[in-house]
Amino acid sequence: MKALVYDGVETLGYRDVPKARAGSGEHLIRIMASGICGSDMHAYLGHDNRRPAPLILGHEAAGIIEGGPKDGQRVTINPLVTCGTCPACSMGRENLCADRQIISMPPREGAFAQYVAMPESNLVIVPEDVPLTKAALAEPLAVSWHAARLALDAMHHKMDRTALVLGGGAIGLAAALALRAMGVDDVTILEPNDNRRQFLAERCGQTITDTAKTPVSIVIDAVGYAATRAMASEIAMPGGVIAHVGLGEDTDGLDVRRMTLQEITFIGTYTYTAQDFRDTAQAIFDGRLGPLDWMESRALSDGAQAFRDLRAGAVAAPKIVLDPWS
Repeated sequence: MKALVYDGVETLGYRDVPKARAGSGEHLIRIMASGICGSDMHAYLGHDNRRPAPLILGHEAAGIIEGGPKDGQRVTINPLVTCGTCPACSMGRENLCADRQIISMPPREGAFAQYVAMPESNLVIVPEDVPLTKAALAEPLAVSWHAARLALDAMHHKMDRTALVLGGGAIGLAAALALRAMGVDDVTILEPNDNRRQFLAERCGQTITDTAKTPVSIVIDAVGYAATRAMASEIAMPGGVIAHVGLGEDTDGLDVRRMTLQEITFIGTYTYTAQDFRDTAQAIFDGRLGPLDWMESRALSDGAQAFRDLRAGAVAAPKIVLDPWS
């Protein structure tokens, strides 16, 4: 099968690799759409030692089951494989499973390929009227759905619901969509890139800013740099909530004194639970997250150029989705 392989820092190769094989309890999935995630970019830049080269990246995918009794079934893929029996899994917090695995991280190769093998429990059936390119957004949207849900759960019920999302990439945009789907009407995205700001306002109908001065009750940091953490801890109102989902850099930024004196809740959020993923997929199918027509499609064979364009900040669209068969 053809695959886009991470061979080293800022080096991707498109070539033939052994075809994925389904193990016990797994299905072979013919990948039809696979999105480029920020974590794929971190690996590409050599910033993620959990993803050593050579490795097939990619974990935001949808496709068609090939072979077996469910041959031809259209599915979107929850890439997080968990044990199902540990205390975290038993509590419905599978994302905290100590034995979790995710495709695009050893020992599981990723979905920038024509095929991937996945357990049946990780597959969600996609209705015939939903394009698989749209269904592939379930994974990044679920990350933001999880963050928005945790932030709202942590808020005092009498607080006014106002939100600022830091970063207008796919996770930031998805967080804004999730918050609105959950009943938060006053949501603004802060995005410094002019082209992306224009895209988000005109194509996605979002309220956009490049500065933040008015305190808000919810801050979603979809970037995760020291500067955005500093902004989050400054702009959150007393008693507010910061949900931190970005993984830009590890340290610095938070004003812990202010957060302590103003009782600001800080929540680290990682991926999603299995229920979050199913809920997000259903919200996509029901149209509650909007038309989701803001992705850019490219051939997998052009994937290396897509990464270079993202690296150069030359992509206005929040998401590039790769097609392994075009």
